[in-house]
Amino acid sequence: MELNSEIPNQPPRDASTVVLLRDGANGMEVFLLKRHRASRVLGGAYVFPGGKLDAADSTLNPRHLNLTRKAMHAKLGEPHTASDKAGALFVAALRETFEEAGVLLTDTPATLQAGAPQDFLTMLAAQGLRLNVAALQPWVRWITPRMPSVSSKRFDARFFIAAMPAHQIAVHDNVEATASAWLRPRQALEHYWSHTMEMAPPQIMGLAQLARHDSVASVLADLATRAPVTILPESHDADGRRVICYPGDPRHSVSTRALPGPTRLVWRNQRFEPEGGLEALWAD
Repeated sequence: MELNSEIPNQPPRDASTVVLLRDGANGMEVFLLKRHRASRVLGGAYVFPGGKLDAADSTLNPRHLNLTRKAMHAKLGEPHTASDKAGALFVAALRETFEEAGVLLTDTPATLQAGAPQDFLTMLAAQGLRLNVAALQPWVRWITPRMPSVSSKRFDARFFIAAMPAHQIAVHDNVEATASAWLRPRQALEHYWSHTMEMAPPQIMGLAQLARHDSVASVLADLATRAPVTILPESHDADGRRVICYPGDPRHSVSTRALPGPTRLVWRNQRFEPEGGLEALWAD
């Protein structure tokens, strides 16, 4: 990744991201994809499956959803977001998880038929599948800073948590992503720290939150106790370095802390790092 100093004129694009979790032999694991090096957004970085909202995501027939639009709107926890957009964000999350990781979240076991249409919405209609929207738990809303730093584009991304369904295999698509891995959150951060994995700030901070849990049940139980938070980082240059500040940092306009751990990341060694080193990511 390269540091960006351009300030785009376009507003952030709506996007959805799904953090797939499973309980492994040595603890909870998270699924990560490596973006194609040629990608214009975070090329070469490891990310969670996700992508921008498509116009068709708001057109899905309600019979293919196991929650009503009203219920999805309430679950998202964004009263000022239109109901149609809230529902579309859930659909986009499920679509992107299927397209990028090959994981299909439905409320009954689904068998993908050979020769079935590959368009996501057409496939649902052709096979009479109903998406398991209830399996998605809103986690955090990340809005790209006004000065994006690691991209020339801005996104308004809703991150959802989902337990990996049994009897399915997550795999990268070899188009938008060229590699994938199941790793314990702390293990993934150790790879980032040793320069074997590139990561953008939302993934670094997200993995730091997940590293505080030892099971999928623990993460879901924590989500049940609080509403999703919205984080709009603020970036500035200090002493010749780019700094990204989060709510609760003295340089951020919001004084109330939104996340445990560090309140800022600093650009050094061609990436963003916590000032206190790797251990600062999970320090309270």
